[in-house]
Amino acid sequence: MNDHKFKIVKIDGDYEWHVHPETDKLFFVIKGEMIIDFRDGQVRISKDEMFIVPKGLEIKPSAEKECHIMLMEPKSEVDTGGTESA
Repeated sequence: MNDHKFKIVKIDGDYEWHVHPETDKLFFVIKGEMIIDFRDGQVRISKDEMFIVPKGLEIKPSAEKECHIMLMEPKSEVDTGGTESA
């Protein structure tokens, strides 16, 4: 939609530290709970909650148990934001 894609994904465990320098990233939890770590804190997102990470912030998504989420991002965005792990 309008050059954006919607992806439904399952996460379980830790993902790598990464940043999306050019775009915000929307996370909507469909089932379970996820955590997004920042270098200076974290946020927990539960079922039916949404969180938007502003562009340029380094994040590390994770889930203690399997979590189903919907992501919205530009079609051109790569999964790790095009950066290396920190």
